[in-house]
Amino acid sequence: MTREVVHARRATPFKELVRLLDRHRIGGLPVVDHDDKVIGVVSGTDLVRARTTVRARTAGELMTSPAVTAHPEQPVPDAARVMERRGVDRLPVVDEEDRLIGIATRRDLLRIFLRPDEAIRRQVIDEIVVGMLGLPPDAVRVLVRDGMVTLAGHVTAGTDIGSALWATWQVDGVVGVVNGLDAVEAKGRAGTV
Repeated sequence: MTREVVHARRATPFKELVRLLDRHRIGGLPVVDHDDKVIGVVSGTDLVRARTTVRARTAGELMTSPAVTAHPEQPVPDAARVMERRGVDRLPVVDEEDRLIGIATRRDLLRIFLRPDEAIRRQVIDEIVVGMLGLPPDAVRVLVRDGMVTLAGHVTAGTDIGSALWATWQVDGVVGVVNGLDAVEAKGRAGTV
């Protein structure tokens, strides 16, 4: 997310909105109230539509409300799904009181998927294999290619493979997870997963 957010107030005039979008080379901006709470969003599309159909003169008259927002702890894939579902290119990021603290754009989210495979691999080993499963780092083969993670090897029966797969999906940059893990009994017999 970007922490320094260009924003407007309800009374910001049409021409100032155009200037803000042009000067900062952005496609839209959040509209906040006197308490910095997000009350809507104005996009370049809203401005063009207003000039061809309605004579709206302020951000308050032009904005789409309520704004679709995100919270700072929201996982990147979830934010991307919200953007896709709601057809928006930016999500104002708000605190627990809906005050503006940043903005996440499609471009910000796409950068996550450019994360190097080795960085993803290292995080999966450290956080999932060692941290979550409590296994030595080499107990599970972790292969990453273009963001696709394959976990392979034998783990003790009773290991929560499902949770490990879910946690792997949550790692920034992961685009898919392939399960190659087998649960085996202590005697070496294959168990069910």
